Amino acid sequence: MSDITKVASVQMDPRLMQVEENLASMVSAARKASQNQAKLIVFPECSLTGYVFSSREEALPYAETIPGPSTEALLSICQELGVYIAFGLLEKEGDKLFNALSFVGPEGFMASYRKNHLPFLGIDRFVDKGNRPFQVHSTPIGNIGLHICYDILFPESARIMALLGADIIVLSTNFPHGRGETLNCVVRARAIENKVNMVSSDRVGAERGFSFAGLSNIVNATGEITSLASPDKEEIIYGEVSLEAARQKHRVFVPGEWEIDNIGDRRPEIYGVITQQK
Repeated sequence: MSDITKVASVQMDPRLMQVEENLASMVSAARKASQNQAKLIVFPECSLTGYVFSSREEALPYAETIPGPSTEALLSICQELGVYIAFGLLEKEGDKLFNALSFVGPEGFMASYRKNHLPFLGIDRFVDKGNRPFQVHSTPIGNIGLHICYDILFPESARIMALLGADIIVLSTNFPHGRGETLNCVVRARAIENKVNMVSSDRVGAERGFSFAGLSNIVNATGEITSLASPDKEEIIYGEVSLEAARQKHRVFVPGEWEIDNIGDRRPEIYGVITQQK
């Protein structure tokens, strides 16, 4: 396994309820990112379907199983190009509907993630809460954690994935216009407090009166923004992240005088209130 992984964040403007058009755009972007040597390619939340649905009933016809048709299509691209892709979609399972990510790679289907924290906004007003714990997935390009948008505002999300050994944490978002700077601050904070690489993909454009923030970014394990997208353009940004940097939680600034360990210095025995219901 190489220490350095080149990653790509695809900032796109998905079209509401235009699954075939969005999928074609994603395939095209994946090919372009691969040509630029990216090995991990991240798309926004609900990149397959759009986000601002007016009801559960309106959204259900555009939901898919995972794996399903779109997952299989992008899996095929991964196998052709030798890349890993995380993309957002609506997942159906029985009578359940989830805001989800599908994660695929050259080996096949890797994993899915269902959004655990739901704001009262867009499709999240109508989907079911995620019913699986946060997980980390081992790949030849690093250990990858997945979460979606509002999850980032709950620091426990990234911390759990860091404790599970994440080298890179993927964040697919639809942050509204005016919230992009907040998103960037929080993504940097999660990188700093966990010493982990972050790849954030936000969308641009507008749906049904809601505009989106853009400003997708890639942040390394020291909290430095190494690549930042515009607030309003479809584009692909790239960055190189170090797996070794994310694995070295114990940092020595002055030996014997100034050392910190983002994981080892925790005090779990005094954090019990975090798990208590309000």
